[in-house]
Amino acid sequence: MANTINVQLQSLNKDMTFAAKGSSGHWIMIDTDEAIGGNGAGTKPLEMLLEALAGCTGMDVISILRKKRTPFKHLGIQVEGKKREEHPKSFTHIHMYLKLYSDGGEKALRDLQRAVDLSYEKYCTVSNMLKATAEITYDIEIVNE
Repeated sequence: MANTINVQLQSLNKDMTFAAKGSSGHWIMIDTDEAIGGNGAGTKPLEMLLEALAGCTGMDVISILRKKRTPFKHLGIQVEGKKREEHPKSFTHIHMYLKLYSDGGEKALRDLQRAVDLSYEKYCTVSNMLKATAEITYDIEIVNE
């Protein structure tokens, strides 16, 4: 099925350390803090969720900027998620900060704004799933290079 993604996990011990591999065939480590039974040997699941959001948004933004022929050197994204105090400790608010290194001036700023809007409103599957339960906000900046 073209619309199916498969992931497999294998525990590496009796703790909470897992090796995971998705349909793309790349292995990653998933773990948690030692204080709650992990080994601190991998990325925590909620960190991965924020990384997925940043990756999805970043890929959309770069794709759109390329199509608009917006000059840039690279894109940096920082993401911060605020969680509920009680279980399930899901995100209530996520803030993204996107910094585009570009000498494109006002055009680059307008293009970046439009690209982030399109990603959030239409293209990024991750943000479209997360915004059902968390408020997602963002700031953008152009750094001349």
